[in-house]
Amino acid sequence: MHARYVLPLLLVASVAAAQNKYDAVTKPLNDKGMAELGAYSLLTELTTKVGARLSGSLEAAKAMEWGKATMERLGFENVQLVPCMVPHWVRGDKEDLVMIDASGAETALTCCALGMSVPTPVDGLTAEIVEVTSFADAAKLGDQAKGKILFFNEPMDPTLTSTFGAYGKAGRQRFQGPATAAKLGAVASLNRSLTLDPDDVPHTGTTSYDKDGVKVPGAALSIVAANKLHDALQRGPVRVRLTLNCQTLPDEPSASVVGEIRGSERPNEVIVIGGHLDSWDKGVGAHDDGAGIVHSLEALRLIKELGWKPKRTIRAVLFMNEENGGRGAEAYAEHAKTAPEKHIAGIESDSGGFAPRGFSCSLGKSKGRRLNRWLAALSVFEAERFSFGGGGGADVGPLAAQGAVLFGLSPESQRYFDYHHSAKDTLDKVNPRELELGALSMAALAWLISEEGLP
Repeated sequence: MHARYVLPLLLVASVAAAQNKYDAVTKPLNDKGMAELGAYSLLTELTTKVGARLSGSLEAAKAMEWGKATMERLGFENVQLVPCMVPHWVRGDKEDLVMIDASGAETALTCCALGMSVPTPVDGLTAEIVEVTSFADAAKLGDQAKGKILFFNEPMDPTLTSTFGAYGKAGRQRFQGPATAAKLGAVASLNRSLTLDPDDVPHTGTTSYDKDGVKVPGAALSIVAANKLHDALQRGPVRVRLTLNCQTLPDEPSASVVGEIRGSERPNEVIVIGGHLDSWDKGVGAHDDGAGIVHSLEALRLIKELGWKPKRTIRAVLFMNEENGGRGAEAYAEHAKTAPEKHIAGIESDSGGFAPRGFSCSLGKSKGRRLNRWLAALSVFEAERFSFGGGGGADVGPLAAQGAVLFGLSPESQRYFDYHHSAKDTLDKVNPRELELGALSMAALAWLISEEGLP
């Protein structure tokens, strides 16, 4: 046989051997999971019985109770709460934005308050708009920004294949827009919603103020509203009247929910699988991050009901307060420091319930490539790659300081930001089969780590 045919044939043989080796894992998971679609049943419960779950709210407390009761019903071991204090920001019932052009004509624009924003005066505030498309442009304004409302109108880059890359690139206008506007002497900040869907639905999300700085109101405009405001500014000066009555109340007691299957040989080596239990108050948090919650619950349910006994402990953690504080992740990391155990891996799902494509991993490429032997198993569920040198997610991130290798489920990303942080993030946007494949990928990866360890 010619030498040029040998290597491809060896690779095919290697993949086939790996598939045979892991069939005993993937086939039972696949057959049970895809027949029962348990993740969607759990997501239906969470989104219909609880709904939106903003930290500090009664609904968030109800979600915590639901998570604990669900883990107990599914027969998980050592079900407990890890307490934390969380912010309690309330949106209020006023989110009005009126554009006033040079002729005095008024046009209502669709907006929503950014999470953790301060309110406007009761009767609203009216000021002239100044538009920028970058923070560099904003820095050049000088005195031109004083007394104005700064309008950050940087779109997500449609040429980037990864919508998460586009989100990260444009996200600063929401995260830091109001704080930057305040430093420049502006009286409020508006930003273009972080989405590529050109509709009239605004997308919220948290904003961050300087600890000792002036705080000004911040709101997100729908893409339709942002385009209308931009077009009006091309014709001449524009003022807007913004009214928000959101408020921040005292912190509330809350908790993350924990349950596990105890390891049979190395119980003090822990693999965490998790997502965040809280959500924004727009929509019902089906993709963000109800999907991650039910991925984790379903993965552990399948392993338990198949009667498997992992060598290492596999623990589901439903983290509280990822969206506007990260207090649940911090409290869990502190809890982990005091426990007589070692966290070897943290696997997070916080990118939606679409079909899986792979996992990010905090290991470098040279060390991480040893994990590629598992792709034969993971590819059964369409998770076909590891991306090395990254992270796992905001909630498992603090576990890195304790030596844990971090993983993040990477689903198909093209539709995620159509719904993210908006009233469109509802149960009907989730496909039951795609959702289940994510849970199966999480289950398979957790099981493989439990049995074979990490490099």
